Amino acid sequence: MASSSHPELTRLANTVLQPGFVGTTAPDWVRRRIADGLGSVVLFGRNIETPEQVAALTAELRAENPELIVAIDEEAGDVTRLDVRTGASWPGNLALGAIDDTDLTEQVARDIGRALRAIGVSLDYAPSADVNSNATNPVIGVRSFGAETDLVARHTGAWVRGLQSAGVAACAKHFPGHGDTNVDSHHDLPNFLADAETIARVALPPFTAAIEAGARTVMTAHMLTPAYDPELPATLSPAIINNILRDQLGFTGLVVTDGIEMGAVSRKYGITGATVKAVAAGADAVCVGGESAEESTTVDLAQALVDAVLDGTLPQERLADAADRVQKFASWSADLARQADTLTDGSDIGLVAARRAVRVRRKDGAAGLPLAGAPHVVELSPTMSLAIDGRTPWGVADPLRALRPDTTSVRITESELAGAADLLDRVALGPANGRELVIVVRDAARHGWMSQALAGLVGRRPDALVVEMGVPADDHFGAAHLATFGATRVSGIAVAEVLTGAV
Repeated sequence: MASSSHPELTRLANTVLQPGFVGTTAPDWVRRRIADGLGSVVLFGRNIETPEQVAALTAELRAENPELIVAIDEEAGDVTRLDVRTGASWPGNLALGAIDDTDLTEQVARDIGRALRAIGVSLDYAPSADVNSNATNPVIGVRSFGAETDLVARHTGAWVRGLQSAGVAACAKHFPGHGDTNVDSHHDLPNFLADAETIARVALPPFTAAIEAGARTVMTAHMLTPAYDPELPATLSPAIINNILRDQLGFTGLVVTDGIEMGAVSRKYGITGATVKAVAAGADAVCVGGESAEESTTVDLAQALVDAVLDGTLPQERLADAADRVQKFASWSADLARQADTLTDGSDIGLVAARRAVRVRRKDGAAGLPLAGAPHVVELSPTMSLAIDGRTPWGVADPLRALRPDTTSVRITESELAGAADLLDRVALGPANGRELVIVVRDAARHGWMSQALAGLVGRRPDALVVEMGVPADDHFGAAHLATFGATRVSGIAVAEVLTGAV
């Protein structure tokens, strides 16, 4: 039955959807849906060219609804939308956790909030409150403040306070905690196998800290947590959303799903099926559009919600309650933006923080720092999670070249290395003959090919300097080992300064 014959239900269905779209101006279909009740939109890197352009885009959207929720997935760090073409202007959570200065974390988040508020964003899907207790986690890693619950909890609270002091609502994610998993939920369903007592002790405290700091939004994880629900992922689980998040933690705000098109839930239930099950389970807003950004997807999801009400799968009261939470959050977030302090401190707090995060370990008696000349840089590049935009530049070669113009470099991927046995000799060691060698890795401990290549290079060149831009491991290869705790633009600049003695 066409949803056009049920305008009230269609409006409720539109209200709970948070779609993305393609383009740097407002598409006609999005404006029409806003006029018909769409409560939110989500911006991605594809929508962003300049701050002025995004501000014009959000103003155009809000011409249809002044309290429209405009969301973005701006964690800063490796997951950035604002700086998708340049690399982030702020270090990510792991760097802030390594520094462990909650005042600094609050300052950084406030600076991010000011940048977002200036372009019309009202909700940021951040911070990640996940405790990265599994070192091989393929999707969290540097997005977490660390592997210790207390550290993650205090910095999660600080990040929420800082962001919201700038007038942008925070969203703690991914509930009940995505840190102890070894599967990327973009592709398949992870299992969080800890018992209930361990989850309560290790994974939940950062979410409690976020709620106590004033977070009004929590994002669910697409993962199975058998201790709470052996059958349904958290996003689709009434037991997890209602019994744990709402009853146990006392959360009364907006529950939003992670991207509903992600493989962990869409593979089994389809996008429409997962959407209906999520709202029925207690989710109030459905994020979609990271990969499914067409008008037809939004139409199909709204229709599925309407049909579910009509056939009794989804109680109308539950859909109405979800829409009411969205509208109340929209009004609150609009007030938050109006009341925010718009003053800036004028400091480049992102670079300041990135500099403070760099850690250096030297082998006894080893020379090599600072670099005497212009080095050859070898960057070993992994395939990144879909959470990280593949267009975002990273590395040390370019910032080193800005300080030492004769720096040369090569970037090597796993497939390239597998296809040519002599590749390291030809493009890594050969050009470094008679010169200093800098080897840059990203989560080397999680990638066997990268660890093997690194060990081989350092075995041939024990004087090499190694820069880890991901999660550091216990092994510290090279004459000196430098860790940045993230691969942002400012992290690259900060470590290049250390390598050259500029700071």
